[in-house]
Amino acid sequence: MSIDILTKYFQNLSETQIAQYAALGELYTDWNAKINVISRKDIGNLYEHHVLHSLGIARAIRFKPGTQVMDLGTGGGFPGIPLAILFPDTHFHLVDSIGKKILVATEVASSIGLKNVTLSHTRAEEIKDQYDFVVSRAVMPLPDMIKLVRRNITTIQRNALPNGLLCLKGGELGHELATFRHKALEWNLSDYFEEEYFKTKKVVFVAV
Repeated sequence: MSIDILTKYFQNLSETQIAQYAALGELYTDWNAKINVISRKDIGNLYEHHVLHSLGIARAIRFKPGTQVMDLGTGGGFPGIPLAILFPDTHFHLVDSIGKKILVATEVASSIGLKNVTLSHTRAEEIKDQYDFVVSRAVMPLPDMIKLVRRNITTIQRNALPNGLLCLKGGELGHELATFRHKALEWNLSDYFEEEYFKTKKVVFVAV
C-alpha cells in the first residue's frame, strides 16, 4: 500500500499534501481494525480503490477557492477527505447517518490537520445549508439523489462547471442519465487512470 499511485497522476502535490496522503494508510488500517469502514479484504487497496478513486472527481472539476462542497454518505471519509487534501481552499462538509463512520472520518481529518473539513452525524434530509456541489460515491440511483439534494444546491455560481451533483459511479448508466439529458455529463476514469479497477468507473455530473 503506497502513495506512489497518487504521485503518478498528481505530480504537483505539496510536501504537506504528500505527508497527509501518506498518513492515511496507517490511520485507516488502524481505525478499520476497530470500526469496519472499508472491507477488510480491500484495506490493502486503500490508495487505489478509495483515495485515487475519490480523486477521480478532480478530473471533472478543479474547485475554485471558496467553493462549498457537501459529501453525502461519506462513510469513513470518501471522497471528502482525499478531495479536502487536494483542494485546501475549498470547504468540505462530510455527512453520514452512521455515527461510528463519522467518528472514523473525524479522527482521520483531525490527525492529518485538515482545517477545511466539518462533519455531521445526520441524515441528508436534516441538512438545511446550501452548497455549490454535492459529491458522493453514489449508493442510490441518480434521480433519487437529485430529489434528496436539490434544495441544498445554491444558485450562486463560482466554478466553470454549473452547480450540481458529482457522483462516482460504475457500470452502464444510460438509464439513470436518460432523465437528465442535457443536464448530465460523464467522464470515464479509465481515460485518466490505467489500472484495471477503473475500467468501468465513472464520474457523473448532473446540473441542479
